[in-house]
Amino acid sequence: MSTVVDRPSLTEVAKKPSPWAAPPRPSWEEEPAKAGLAAKGIVLAFACFAILFPLWIVIVTSLSSKKTIDAAGGLVVIPKDITFIAYQELLSGGQVQRAALVSLGVTLVGTLFSMTVSVLCAYGLSRSGSVGHRWILMTLLATMFFGAGLIPTYLLVQALGLTDTYLALILPSAVSVFNILVLRAFFMNISQELTDSARIDGAGDFRILWQIVMPLSRAVIAVISLFYAVGYWSAWFNASIYLTDQDMMPLQNVMIQLVQKQERPVGLSAQINTGQISALSIQMAVMVMALLPVAVLSPFVQKHFKKGMLTGAVKG
Repeated sequence: MSTVVDRPSLTEVAKKPSPWAAPPRPSWEEEPAKAGLAAKGIVLAFACFAILFPLWIVIVTSLSSKKTIDAAGGLVVIPKDITFIAYQELLSGGQVQRAALVSLGVTLVGTLFSMTVSVLCAYGLSRSGSVGHRWILMTLLATMFFGAGLIPTYLLVQALGLTDTYLALILPSAVSVFNILVLRAFFMNISQELTDSARIDGAGDFRILWQIVMPLSRAVIAVISLFYAVGYWSAWFNASIYLTDQDMMPLQNVMIQLVQKQERPVGLSAQINTGQISALSIQMAVMVMALLPVAVLSPFVQKHFKKGMLTGAVKG
């Protein structure tokens, strides 16, 4: 016995909205004027140009030979004689490669430590029955408005014996109260029935956090992790006041020494010291290395920004 399957007609298929189409406009909103749309397009195009054009100059100059840079009189706009010699010199060893590894290690360890502390603190503060959660929350909020200052912080780090250690790059700025509040608000939006049913089945707080709360909070966790990672990767101030050993300096501090102070990195070949490779291409290459991780990771987390930040910031 054959079964008749109803298939949509061509007219119904044509009327079906495309997933790439804009959402339908509410009935009370007027159609945008063509002049307004044109003005928005011009403003967005100008903003994109203002952001991408300097990046284009930095990348092209880092890939240009000394002859091309000398002919251009400095920064290069039109690529010519593309070469990767600047990157080969930076990654062949020496201070820049060591600084990149230091920044990478501090970013990975610091982000993991900061997220662990922030998630545990936010989950505890999101449970209304936890001991002293209101006083702890008020104390955390007070630190957003009042700070001890730089000198007491330095004396504390020095008294703990953290100077000239990598912990000085992590612990003084390990936790952000703002990030904890965003996580707490997101955790409070999770249905209480889920955690109550898990607790009835015998699950403890850590199991509830790991198997229920964390999987439901992937969006906000991804966004906050990116915030911490970008903060650690871009940090330079802690290293400038807590470190004296040049071998322990992260990439951002080496970039400051190279670009602002015009100092040559230690451990590079004699071609740079003798002027066979342009110092400007080396400077631009270091800047590209400092920007590359953030530029690569941001698109993967971009889809979580709306859900993670708005849901965690509006309620709670």
